[in-house]
Amino acid sequence: MDLNDRTRVSDIMSTPLETIGADEPLRDAARRMHADGISALVVTTGGGCIVTQSDIIGAVAEERDIESTTVRDVMTENVETVTPDLMMEEVAAMMTMYGVKHLPVVDDDYVGMVSSTDVAEHLS
Repeated sequence: MDLNDRTRVSDIMSTPLETIGADEPLRDAARRMHADGISALVVTTGGGCIVTQSDIIGAVAEERDIESTTVRDVMTENVETVTPDLMMEEVAAMMTMYGVKHLPVVDDDYVGMVSSTDVAEHLS
């Protein structure tokens, strides 16, 4: 990564932020992600949580019923967040350090999502 790169999260984050309620069926989360071409949703009723494609794949691999399983049952809690003014190299370092592919962007409230795909597209 070019350490002279002055790209900030706000330059590459995905907006508008896509959200889902914690008590929604997992099937709804999967359908939303598929329809919107995204791989994570911020959970609005979970307090700092997201549900990702990996969470859904894990539930399917465990043979859970995705109609009766809710987002709350599989969501990732207490996720790390970033601010819109954070520099790209810091985002990449956080993703590596925490082993995550998505970081919600927070500025008083959730405003977007930055993903490893956003970082990779920026670098290419």
